[in-house]
Amino acid sequence: MAKKSSVNRNSMRERMGKRDKSKRAALKAIVMDRSLPVEDRFNATLKLAQLPRNGAAVRVRLRCALTGRPRGNYRKFKLSRIMLRDLASSGEIPGMVKASW
Repeated sequence: MAKKSSVNRNSMRERMGKRDKSKRAALKAIVMDRSLPVEDRFNATLKLAQLPRNGAAVRVRLRCALTGRPRGNYRKFKLSRIMLRDLASSGEIPGMVKASW
């Protein structure tokens, strides 16, 4: 089990990312638009830099939904490789069968 502080920090980043997504997209669109004046684009860059860093989507870490493990996760299931194997072996994931021969 991961530290609760790490899991909570990551969930806070997810919330902030969802909250700031539209602001970031609008400011990035202004910054990337070459037809606008340089002053407007620079001001948009400054506003983008003043947004909290934890609101960026790239700062969110993919963690296991059950254990909080940060490595070896499958995006499709939102589970770590260890929990995925345990649940598949016990038949709790529909359609997934652990191979044995």
